[in-house]
Amino acid sequence: MTEHSLVIGAGVSGLSAALALLQRGDRVTLLERGEAGAESSWAGGGIVSPLLPWDYAEPLSGLALRSMAAYADWITAIEALSGESAEYWRCGMLVREVDEPEAALAWCATHGLAAQREPSHPSDIRLPDIAQVRNPRLVNALRAAVTRLGGVIHTHSPALSMTAQAGRMTTVQTAQGAFSADRFVIATGAWSGSVLPGLPAAPNIRPIRGQMLLFKLEPGVLDTILYRQGLYLIPRHDGHVLVGSTLEDAGFDKSTDEATRSRLHTAAAELLPALADVQPVQHWAGLRPGSPDNIPIIGRHPDFENVFINAGHFRYGVTLAPASAALLAALMEGSPPAFDPTPFSWQAAIDRRWTLPR
Repeated sequence: MTEHSLVIGAGVSGLSAALALLQRGDRVTLLERGEAGAESSWAGGGIVSPLLPWDYAEPLSGLALRSMAAYADWITAIEALSGESAEYWRCGMLVREVDEPEAALAWCATHGLAAQREPSHPSDIRLPDIAQVRNPRLVNALRAAVTRLGGVIHTHSPALSMTAQAGRMTTVQTAQGAFSADRFVIATGAWSGSVLPGLPAAPNIRPIRGQMLLFKLEPGVLDTILYRQGLYLIPRHDGHVLVGSTLEDAGFDKSTDEATRSRLHTAAAELLPALADVQPVQHWAGLRPGSPDNIPIIGRHPDFENVFINAGHFRYGVTLAPASAALLAALMEGSPPAFDPTPFSWQAAIDRRWTLPR
């Protein structure tokens, strides 16, 4: 019999989970507190890689490499279903001033990630296979693909309360009415720490603000991602360049400030002098679903046998979307996962400790 899954949250994590479940034959409904994908899924840069792939714990880098390997085919399938482009572009990334270039190159060789030292700058490493997507267009394509497969998305429908019986959630109440399902998925991003009264909060997930700038240059001025010491520049085909981003533990405050705008602009112009005399066309902030070591929670809720979570991807929700959704779907179905899910469990998240985010 077809299972009915209710996904709470329609950002990239919720939409990708919904797509995976629909492709396996589930009936899927999504509840979104605002517009689909309008929070961190919209606000980010769309780099399909950790910023420094060699600089993270193995669970995160392993999950990222799985996602990166699957990404081109995943995007092709989404675009075929939706008829919309996500602007997937294998533009490469140049990492400037790597602290330990030999160790970074060795890690890339061990993990099958193409990497080349720049001859004129021995501390710079080029990663030619790194790709990007244009976040808002990925959201649009995912939303259309989910709808095309029969998924139903209710926007402006925050989950207000729940009912449960015998260790199973049965219903979620919204202002638009009650929604019952066989299985429930929590994919509420930065809000996963407090989703529903009566549902214990996801451990160690909290909002981390990131401010970004957008510039408009002539197409082709920049044709690869640039990264240096925490700052990245992301080119788009149409000449737009994104500059980011800050890491601010500021709660649910999405405000921006002129000091940060000036600092990001100055640092970006040092990397790309063409930006020096150009003013940003937009300045915004988003709230990442922060988690220790950037490791998400993907698995079953400990208190309810039919409640699952796909949240806490921090900086890499777009990067990790296909592999996270595949793991979640396998765990929901009781199928053997393709890799060890233990590092992404609820208990593992409880055991991790916050340090200064990277």
